[in-house]
Amino acid sequence: MEQAFQVDLRGVVDLLSRHLYSSPRVYLRELLQNAVDAITARGGEGGTVTVETHDGLLRVHDNGIGLTEDEVHRLLATIGRSSKRDELGFARHDFLGQFGIGLLSAFLVADEIEVVTRSATSETGTAVTWTGFADGRYQVGPGERDEPGTTVTLRPRPGSADLLAPATVAELARAYGSLLPVELIVDGVAITGDGPPWQAAYPDPARRRRSLDAYCRELYGFEPYDVIDLSVPEAGLSGVAFVLPQPVTPSARAAHRVYLKRMLLAENVEGLLPEWAFFVRCVVDAGELRPTASRESLYEDELLESTRDALGEQLRQWLVRLSETDPARLRGFLRLHQLGVKAMALHDDDMLRIVDRWLEFETSAGPMTLAEFRKRHVGGRYTTNVEEFRRLSAVSAAQGVGLVNGGYVHDTEIIERLPDIDPDVALRRLDPAELTTHFGVLDPSTELALRPFLAAAQRALDRLGCEVVLRDFDPPSLPALYLTSRAARHQAELEEARELADDLWNDVLGAMNDAVERDRPQLVLNHRNPLTRRVTMIKPGAPPPADSGRAASGRAGSGRARSAPAQEGLIELAVQALYGQALLLGHHPLRAADTAVLNRSFLGLLDWAVHDPEATP
Repeated sequence: MEQAFQVDLRGVVDLLSRHLYSSPRVYLRELLQNAVDAITARGGEGGTVTVETHDGLLRVHDNGIGLTEDEVHRLLATIGRSSKRDELGFARHDFLGQFGIGLLSAFLVADEIEVVTRSATSETGTAVTWTGFADGRYQVGPGERDEPGTTVTLRPRPGSADLLAPATVAELARAYGSLLPVELIVDGVAITGDGPPWQAAYPDPARRRRSLDAYCRELYGFEPYDVIDLSVPEAGLSGVAFVLPQPVTPSARAAHRVYLKRMLLAENVEGLLPEWAFFVRCVVDAGELRPTASRESLYEDELLESTRDALGEQLRQWLVRLSETDPARLRGFLRLHQLGVKAMALHDDDMLRIVDRWLEFETSAGPMTLAEFRKRHVGGRYTTNVEEFRRLSAVSAAQGVGLVNGGYVHDTEIIERLPDIDPDVALRRLDPAELTTHFGVLDPSTELALRPFLAAAQRALDRLGCEVVLRDFDPPSLPALYLTSRAARHQAELEEARELADDLWNDVLGAMNDAVERDRPQLVLNHRNPLTRRVTMIKPGAPPPADSGRAASGRAGSGRARSAPAQEGLIELAVQALYGQALLLGHHPLRAADTAVLNRSFLGLLDWAVHDPEATP
């Protein structure tokens, strides 16, 4: 035997208030929606919705199509039926309502709803009163109404009187209904104006722009950098996008004000634009986009997806037009919102051309566009992180090698995409080790004379896995430069992983490391630097004994002249100090062995500095 579901209305109302609607304030939007739908069903001409807040009650009057007594029983007392529009034979998209639960939202603020209605299609022309209660009961009886239409009366429940207060009702009516195509009057004050301001007629473009700027200030509180008209006919969408006048982070919530058939859906709708378009705030009215059941966001479907793509294309075309007609304004925009444009350039060739031509990047020759950099520096290079650029830009520039900082968000990807628009692009990623090929070499006689020093210096750094090279390069103020190739960094990472791995993975990583061609980092000593030249003049003697470090650091007050092994110990300390300084200046990570060498060289050189040859043992 089939039986009907029994619905607990209090449970349904609780579900609506806690899980469907974000706030009980939506009750007025739903009442206005029903009133506008009733007017639409009657033809829409001369439609008026009047809201009154007298005697602690809220009354919403409309001169719409109204309901017969049979329709009252079938439509007002049935939860989930898609309202009277389908019953009356009208197409769904002509109406604001979609789910047939709007009237229930009134139970969020009232325990009792009274509806007095008179149908414009009834032959008898008699009015009907329907009274619903939050506990699930309703009653129907005769009513009094002179003209067709409907009046909804709410009696606030305890604790909800503020939501039905005159000031609150007027505020909600302005927020939800200011663009409605019917006349909306609240306590004798007209709320609706001349429709969407972006569709109004203006004497000239300047007057229109001033009006839209004022509209943006009223809604969002800022003066827009620019205003972009939006239109997607298949979605029945029109509106404007206001370009933010200050930078925002890409993670900022880009929420927009969306109207559906000129009824406010919500002020913070997300997903209307592509994620990269975080630099605008939109106000749009759409006729064909579908709302969710709560009417507080948009339903994700193919139409919304195509609308999002179309709006993104219109923002892109605005940037292209700006590059062609007002380059100075484009530069100002790029300074504010370069991250959004960079994100577009990752997959759009037109945006990539704009970035290439107009957006300044950090280079070793100062800020300049990529197009300008390529003209000035044939065969230029780029780095993939900021620290590497800062470490090498001065040295690179001194050798005539142009360098671009690709370490900021999207920069490396953009540089690597340049061949898509310019096949002749020759920017390559910098391998730091290749800079040594641009350094000057010493003349043969000098290099021959310094071979004993270089041998001693190499012994000082052998256990640190570093090769010592002596070159002549700018700037002269830099005594030494630590350079490591990508292969060397890879080997270092493998060695570090081996130290942390178990025996099985240690063997695997060891085999991988053995298969890689050995490539050691280099400490490049700058012979052009006065301090480095003085260090190279230290005359090494015989190879130091095993405890030379102790001899070099523990001789203060010995009273004896420095021996040849001690001189070699001084070379070791000096070279290791230059090694440590190069690591620090280059912001390289310090291993435990590096830290130990840095401390030892500092203390050892301090010992040499305070040594008193006249002291007695």
